Amino acid sequence: MDFIANHLLTIILFSPLLAAGVLLVLPRGQGNLIRWVAFILSLVPLAFSLILWLSFESGSPGFQFEEKAVWYAAINSAYHVGVDGISLTMVLLTTLLTPLSILASFTIKDNLRSYMILFFLLEMGMLGVFLSLDLLLFFVFWEFGLVPMYFLINQWGSEKGEREIWGKRKVPARTYASFKFMVYTMAGSLGLLLAIQMIGVVSGTFDLPTLYERWPSLTEPLFGLPVSTVKAIAFWAFSIAFALKVPVWPFHTWLPDAHTEAPTAGSMILAGVLLKLGAFGFLRFVLPLFPQEAKQFAGALAFLAVMAIIFGAFASYGQSDFKRLVAYSSVNHMGFVVLGIAAAAYAVGSEDAHIALNGAVLQMFNHGLSAAGMFFLVGVIYERTHTRDLNEYGGLFPLVPVYGSILLFTSMASLGLPGLCGFISEFLVVRGSWPIFTLYTALAMIGLLFTGLYILKGLKMVLHGPLNEKWIGHLSEINAREILVIAPLMVLMLWIGVWPAWILDVINRAVSLLF
Repeated sequence: MDFIANHLLTIILFSPLLAAGVLLVLPRGQGNLIRWVAFILSLVPLAFSLILWLSFESGSPGFQFEEKAVWYAAINSAYHVGVDGISLTMVLLTTLLTPLSILASFTIKDNLRSYMILFFLLEMGMLGVFLSLDLLLFFVFWEFGLVPMYFLINQWGSEKGEREIWGKRKVPARTYASFKFMVYTMAGSLGLLLAIQMIGVVSGTFDLPTLYERWPSLTEPLFGLPVSTVKAIAFWAFSIAFALKVPVWPFHTWLPDAHTEAPTAGSMILAGVLLKLGAFGFLRFVLPLFPQEAKQFAGALAFLAVMAIIFGAFASYGQSDFKRLVAYSSVNHMGFVVLGIAAAAYAVGSEDAHIALNGAVLQMFNHGLSAAGMFFLVGVIYERTHTRDLNEYGGLFPLVPVYGSILLFTSMASLGLPGLCGFISEFLVVRGSWPIFTLYTALAMIGLLFTGLYILKGLKMVLHGPLNEKWIGHLSEINAREILVIAPLMVLMLWIGVWPAWILDVINRAVSLLF
């Protein structure tokens, strides 16, 4: 028990790697065995994450459950992991969505073992980002997570459609989407790596708690340049990398393609967790390391956030592809996260900034629940109809009343209906941002209005209106396994909507202590 208590984060971080190793020795032809072993092993990180949640002391300052060991002594880099209230919520979200995504993947048949192994490697990469307290270690996990997601989209994505590149050559749409995803993220990562190296050279360490004390207080010229110039360059390198990952408008164009072509479970993880890595980067690195630069450019970040809210909603409303509609909704919802972060950067330390930042972190968690649920439900109807064209549906509620009710509930959580999770977080962001960026927040209400419109449009075209008779006798109801995937998400959507104190208390104390 002492070993578990002392190395709890390492167990959570590397248990997916151990699970991947177990799957590697299983025979290829045993599909059901691989599925159930993968699902059972995916519950191990979740179980330890629940232990971590119950053991976490929300009132204690700093990071908890820290583990540190020399990793790269020549450059003073260490294996250093730890959690605070912000990263703890993201760890819980990651370890919750992974087993649900694996359970949603039981219909995968081709190269099943490789698929499950990649999922576990992806989980380890995401957890590493949230747990790392060393800049170099963080970058290793940041890049590591790209590879499994690339192959999940490229190999198991949608087999339909082609895209034209360079005006002449046509490639499968999933090849185009996976390549675009990789190129965009790698482009941002180049500047991020250079900035990390510069900070390490100047500060003599990559240790994050130490950098919190040293880096913002540096005043001497660096590399023959004013320190303000060097810090501004590093700030933009970090910000662009994280903005690409969120993604913030206008860096969002990779997202609809990746979502549309990814397998259902891949979309669940992509929307549920991977988009949160960028927002988490702003919270963990940009705000604490570059407080002055963050305040200086907070207005620009707020502008981009509002554009994401408005244009994401407009684009979503204009879609006829059900999955693409949900994909653009992620741009819209994550815009509120960035707006809360911008407000906190501009008025750091104020009560309004605390409210906005609480809302931003809670929105990250809530969007993970509702977006994963929506993408799963799109996958459920697609597996039965083999189309995502909203015009091909119509009046399906009488044929699939259970599915229709679940879709209605999840859509309302995404919309922000009072009593469900989305309302709490968006209200906090708007309440906190209003006194700080009044005009931007008012403009964001346009996007909020269209959020209701595109959600209602999706529900109308799928469930209501005249019944499309070609589905009579050909459309089966949602099954028990699929209900088991969506049920935990629905419980949390309602629980947070009715009683958010259990998670907001953890988030609020972390926000108060760090910022």
